[in-house]
Amino acid sequence: ESRGLGDVYKRQDVNIVARKKTKRLRYEDRVIIERMSKAGKKVADIANEIGVHRDTIYKEFTRCGATKETYSAEKAQREI
Repeated sequence: ESRGLGDVYKRQDVNIVARKKTKRLRYEDRVIIERMSKAGKKVADIANEIGVHRDTIYKEFTRCGATKETYSAEKAQREI
C-alpha cells in the first residue's frame, strides 16, 4: 500500500545519532574516542557514537599529536 511519492524517500533501518548540542568535545567524549580507537574501531564509527563529523575526530588526533593507537583522553584534556 503506497501513500504517494514521499514513500520513496523514507529511510529504513538507519540509526541516526542526534547531533551534539555543544561545539566542544567533553572529557567523556575523549574517553569514548580513546576506548574505541584502542579497540580498532573506524573513525567514522567513533564519530557516529559521539554524534560529530569524522573530521572532528581527525582534528582531535592532530591537535594532540596522536594517532588512533596513541590517543589518550587524559592527555588530550590537559592540552586544552
